[in-house]
Amino acid sequence: MSVETPTTSFLAAHGVPFTMHDYDYVSDPGKIGLHAAAGIGIEQEKVFKTLMVEIDKKQVVCTAIPVHLKMDLKKVAALFGGRNARMLGAEKAEALTGFQVGGISPFGARTTVPVIFDNSILELDKLYINGGGRGLVVELAPRAAIDCVQARTACITMDAPQN
Repeated sequence: MSVETPTTSFLAAHGVPFTMHDYDYVSDPGKIGLHAAAGIGIEQEKVFKTLMVEIDKKQVVCTAIPVHLKMDLKKVAALFGGRNARMLGAEKAEALTGFQVGGISPFGARTTVPVIFDNSILELDKLYINGGGRGLVVELAPRAAIDCVQARTACITMDAPQN
């Protein structure tokens, strides 16, 4: 499959090998990533969702965590020296990234912001993450994903999987 998105253009420009996968996108808030994992037939631990977070109403960061887990906003705020973090509203996230919600990727966004991957990425052989459009996932090496956006890794999820 060969679909060009800002994400695929960014990865290609940075010399990052990737494979694109598509699936039937389902708009189901909170479960889009779970649908993506099922749609491409990959274990949930290897498929990451991208979430835009605002810290103390002054700094925006891009986070990526396994689709079956819930983000710990307090951990994210603390990593950036903040006290509070909240999910960025859909309209602001779309304006900032140039992607539609359900298609936001840490690669190729309109505006560059810090990226943080949950440290579980370090245990993976392959990472599957949004490819810059609804129903698109890129498969790439975790280290390449981290390096090409100069991301940080840390534990940014809650202890229990979300049901």
